[in-house]
Amino acid sequence: MSRIAETFADLKRGNRHGFIPFITAGDPDLETTRDLIVELDHAGATLIELGVPFTDPMADGPVIQRASERALLQNFGIAEILQTVAEARKQTEVPIILFSYFNPLLQFSRKKEADETSALPAFEKLARAAKAAGVDGILVTDLVPEEAGEFASVLRAHDLDMIFLVAPTSTDERLQMVAERASGFIYAVSRAGITGARDEVSAEAEKLVSRVRRFSDLPVAVGFGISTPGQVADVWRYADAAVVGSAIVSKIESVTEDIPVARQVGLFARSLCSSEA
Repeated sequence: MSRIAETFADLKRGNRHGFIPFITAGDPDLETTRDLIVELDHAGATLIELGVPFTDPMADGPVIQRASERALLQNFGIAEILQTVAEARKQTEVPIILFSYFNPLLQFSRKKEADETSALPAFEKLARAAKAAGVDGILVTDLVPEEAGEFASVLRAHDLDMIFLVAPTSTDERLQMVAERASGFIYAVSRAGITGARDEVSAEAEKLVSRVRRFSDLPVAVGFGISTPGQVADVWRYADAAVVGSAIVSKIESVTEDIPVARQVGLFARSLCSSEA
């Protein structure tokens, strides 16, 4: 059983629900990212989504786009992100998934290092490095399940979970395919469109979770638009976990200098989970 599966099983035994924060790696810098991982664990994170900055984040709203832009100015890549995860692993066992577009992962997999005597099979390098660093799974926003077979099989061989997105527009056939290929949990997008905090979580989210459960026994997490304790509690009525992204990234963007970033974000994260404290 993977660390993600064990974590959700523990929640179920305790009749509790999950809280999944999203942060962008390198925003504002990789040292702070390491501190944020540790602090969010202490604040009650079930697992942490670690976003890989990308130059063309089509699915992301303006808040996360700006975070990617800030991070990309520092000129680091997947290798440095994995090193940050490895450093955080000295202080925490919280599950971590990479949340990425396909291109950065592909480029990392294709890059041949000076000490490599031969090219590794496709995605083998990524899977090995991610596992060694302490990553537990990968979600690729723009890799559809029909084209994810090879990628998912390589991850599976290294005991890494493949997380898939489903949306209110997903057909039953697509949900069935995701159920057959996913592991760890399934990420249900609350609405079509880009990421970003909203005043209300779409009513379509609850319907989607119900549809997903017809095809899979995996835990279901709901994200996109969740930004308040009330919205988190509402999602917990029908889903196993709530994902909060833009609201946390916005907090990172707006922190004041007198209090460390990780501490301020940790306090905000604790307020989001307060209804099940």
